[in-house]
Amino acid sequence: MTDTFSLLFVAICSIVLLTYLVVVRKVHAFVAILVAAAFVGLGTGMQASDVLASMQSGMGNTLGFVATIVGLGAMFGQFLEESGGIDRLAQTINKRFGEKNSQWAVVLTGFLVAIPVFFEVGLIILMPLIYSMAKKTGKSLIYYGIPLTAGLAVTHAFIPPTPGPVAVASILGADIGLVILFGFVVGIPCACIAGPIYATFLAKRLHVPVPPHALEASASTNRMENMPSFMTVAGLLLFPLLAILIGTLAKFALPDSYFKQIVMFIGHPFIALTLATIACFKVLGKNQGLSNDQIRNIASRGLEPVALVILVTGAGGMFKQVLIDSGAGQAFADVVALSPLPPLAAGFLIAISVRIIQGSATVAMLTAAGLMGPVVQELAFSPAILALMTIAIAAGATAMSHVNDTGFWIINRYFNISVKDTFISWTCMATLIGFIGIALVLILGLFV
Repeated sequence: MTDTFSLLFVAICSIVLLTYLVVVRKVHAFVAILVAAAFVGLGTGMQASDVLASMQSGMGNTLGFVATIVGLGAMFGQFLEESGGIDRLAQTINKRFGEKNSQWAVVLTGFLVAIPVFFEVGLIILMPLIYSMAKKTGKSLIYYGIPLTAGLAVTHAFIPPTPGPVAVASILGADIGLVILFGFVVGIPCACIAGPIYATFLAKRLHVPVPPHALEASASTNRMENMPSFMTVAGLLLFPLLAILIGTLAKFALPDSYFKQIVMFIGHPFIALTLATIACFKVLGKNQGLSNDQIRNIASRGLEPVALVILVTGAGGMFKQVLIDSGAGQAFADVVALSPLPPLAAGFLIAISVRIIQGSATVAMLTAAGLMGPVVQELAFSPAILALMTIAIAAGATAMSHVNDTGFWIINRYFNISVKDTFISWTCMATLIGFIGIALVLILGLFV
């Protein structure tokens, strides 16, 4: 009992240390997580050489999977952005839905756009569309802006190949295909309720005019002259997701055969995203007259913003591995196993607690995944529960965004609203996503 208490105490102290470094000392998350991982190892009595070996193992095991998927996804998204594919997607969806259903068109656009591009990039690209719609109709900017941010936020948190769910899935050992499946099942209701439904309610009480700087906001100036067709963009976007889902279903549904091996190979995230990226090179590059050098430059630009994300993710895997090797993770797993609290709820609560304290959704996800990694190993969860755990942690890391989160201030700036109104709009929307998400995860957990 004493040993268990000591191990738990060190694990809790490591979270406090991590929070102190990030929040008070403003240390970069990558360095802060490394320090916390080393603290756990040395604090639990591991030999220094063993701590270093554990850290190296955790970093390598995580990056081998995450770096490949996030890197390919970043190049894929960069081509869709610079080719005008994102603009084409937004314009076509809004035209097909019509003005009467424009909110639903906006949330669907945000939901799809955030699959290949980061939240902030999607917001910057699509805000001119939101400004235009609000000006044209005279409605509050909230009426269209909240559905857009809800769609972007849900996909960014729940659906690979965005870095957050990929990182958590890697640390927990969850199947990416099942994470995509449950990400859609949970994410669509979250986006609908926190988006159009909440926006309609709020816009009647909070009128936000189009800000003076709206004319300054514009999409990327790097667009190619001829935008690709809607069907081309939709096909490129959906192919890797469908391939991964089919590969996952084949793993459980098809009998062992050569055909099953082919389907699973094509449906592996590495291969599905590689094929999609190569298709982008051809369809959005060569077919629009770009040279090999231009194609390579676009791909390289896509990789630039993900370097830090990949390193921080690797540090999260390192933290998990040290928790396991030190025994601190096992001690935490024993406590969770004996607790009346469902493990899915435990993952959510850890993530939301870290999110509230230090602001970063990424750090919240990685911290919660690190602590829950030993739990899922000890309790031998099914693949479906592992995928749901990924969504539960992502939901917790999405909720309660406030003044210590950069996303809070991005919305504050683009909507040109007060801090109070940012709480009422953005914070409440993100919190709705988090709590609706965990509610749906707990319900699904009863049936899988």
